[in-house]
Amino acid sequence: MRISDASRISGVSARSLRYYEDEGLIVPGRCGNGFRDYCRSTVDRVLVIRSLLESGLPVRLIRDVLPSLTDGAGAGTDAVCAEFLHEVRSYRDRLAARIAVLSEQQAALDVYLREARRTDP
Repeated sequence: MRISDASRISGVSARSLRYYEDEGLIVPGRCGNGFRDYCRSTVDRVLVIRSLLESGLPVRLIRDVLPSLTDGAGAGTDAVCAEFLHEVRSYRDRLAARIAVLSEQQAALDVYLREARRTDP
């Protein structure tokens, strides 16, 4: 199928599909005229990518683990999955730490604004 069809079916823009290709996340086929040709398995892979990106995972991590998530079971799949889960937990922990810092900053700004209202004539 052409990129417009893959975009419509997956709900991902054609621009995003090109980005996924540039990042090595997908490899669509090519027609004789040079147009991209997306098969159903590539569209399915796009849906996995979109889900992982919406979860906040970085492209680097997705690129590293995507083959084992979409290409079926193979040698070392359990080790890859364990490593992936470790990376996801680590990413989540870093995200939680950033959220905590932002929450503290927000609370400090709330205090500042309350104090500013008390002294505002």
